[in-house]
Amino acid sequence: MQCGIDMFMNCVSRIAAAILSGALALPAAGEEKPLWEIGLGAGAVSFPEYRGSGRQRGHVLPIPYFVYRGEILKADRSGVRGVFFDNDWMELNLSLAASPPVDSDSKGLRRGMPDLKPTVEFGPSLQFNLWRGKARASRLDIRLPLRAAYTVRGGTEYAGIVFSPAVNYDAPFPWHSGWRLGMLAGPIFANARQHEYFYSVEPRHALPDRPAYRASGGYSGTQFIASLSRRFERCWVGGFARYDTLAGAAFIDSPLVERKHSWAAGIAVTWMIGESSRTVSKGD
Repeated sequence: MQCGIDMFMNCVSRIAAAILSGALALPAAGEEKPLWEIGLGAGAVSFPEYRGSGRQRGHVLPIPYFVYRGEILKADRSGVRGVFFDNDWMELNLSLAASPPVDSDSKGLRRGMPDLKPTVEFGPSLQFNLWRGKARASRLDIRLPLRAAYTVRGGTEYAGIVFSPAVNYDAPFPWHSGWRLGMLAGPIFANARQHEYFYSVEPRHALPDRPAYRASGGYSGTQFIASLSRRFERCWVGGFARYDTLAGAAFIDSPLVERKHSWAAGIAVTWMIGESSRTVSKGD
């Protein structure tokens, strides 16, 4: 929720992860599925440059589609992850995320400041199952991902810690239609280093309309994501909408915050181009 590293960072992974959230149908118990599937498509997305930015960006992007159903490494509607522990009520996964680069041009609030480099985030995610429907077709989970962030252009630099607990619901919608609904909501928290990277203004970069500011760690706002998607025989279609509120965030007084509320949305279509001849059972 990230092919060459620039494309990987420049929104594909972040947006594809959101689009694909809740996208793949959960197979019924005992059903055989290919070990892997690959596809390629395109998507149109719109999102702010960073949370709190007043500048909205629209892009048409290639969207890779990849599913891998290994015992430990998996790529599915929950993203690319390593499953280290899994039973009927708890999973321990590897959580991945990223943020795109932001150019500090001459017109925006960040004019004259260093560009924001793309970042990658990774760390463990503990997931607790609260409820599963018949044949595991529906589920309600609590997800507790804790990730460390690093910049990845022109060298690697530590960029803080992010904790984003969330409640996730995934189910057919409406029942037996072939479409799936995914909904996720939860607060975001980050340490001072993460907030400083996006929202601090050093004294040397201060301007009359952009005073110096030092961000502190703590609450980072709350996110709400909804997705709707359907897998056909040889293609997948879907879309998502995300709403962010920064009300009460630790950095809300930063001069780099223009909006307390923002949105992102996208649609995508992908076509299957290959699959494994080996199948695996998903009944466990």
